[in-house]
Amino acid sequence: VLWRVEAAARAAGRDSKDVAVLAATKGVAPDEIVEAVDAGIALLGENRAQGLLANAPTVLSLRPAADPSWHFIGRLQRNKVRLLAPFVDVWESVDREELGAVIARNAPGARVLIEVNVSHDPAKGGCAPEATPGLADALRLQGLLVEGLMTIPTFGVDPRPAFAALRELAERLDLQELSMGMSSDFEQAISEGATIVRIGQAIFG
Repeated sequence: VLWRVEAAARAAGRDSKDVAVLAATKGVAPDEIVEAVDAGIALLGENRAQGLLANAPTVLSLRPAADPSWHFIGRLQRNKVRLLAPFVDVWESVDREELGAVIARNAPGARVLIEVNVSHDPAKGGCAPEATPGLADALRLQGLLVEGLMTIPTFGVDPRPAFAALRELAERLDLQELSMGMSSDFEQAISEGATIVRIGQAIFG
């Protein structure tokens, strides 16, 4: 996978160091996660609270010196934030002010990405693109560090327009991080400016 990321970055005229690979760990056993960490993966992402609460302490106990960074990448219930706060380094799926307020109470100054539903897909989470500037301002007022945007495009259609729309929105808001692209479309995401690609199946099978 890492060589495919490097090749996609080169093809887009980008430095591969500007694209971070996040290993998506949904349903993955801790020993497999440790193998990915040993192979050089520094970012881990979980979209289920129970998965992160089980895996993060286990991986830390197995590789105490590795210190991978955990991102929460799934839909997040406010009542799970307190339990997750000790383990989460970046909250990638913040899509409403109320959720930001709970994160700010339990993890003051936390790093967050705003999830944006650029495809206007009712099956996907995320705030509307037009609501993103106001949400970013509100999260900053809560003391959170808004680092960028995240999206999940509609499955089965060309993802490039969604990726391009997210990049353009981030540029307007002067945000640096773009978390977009998964196993099936990370190369297209890199070509459109992704700085984080969330890859599960292509890493773990």
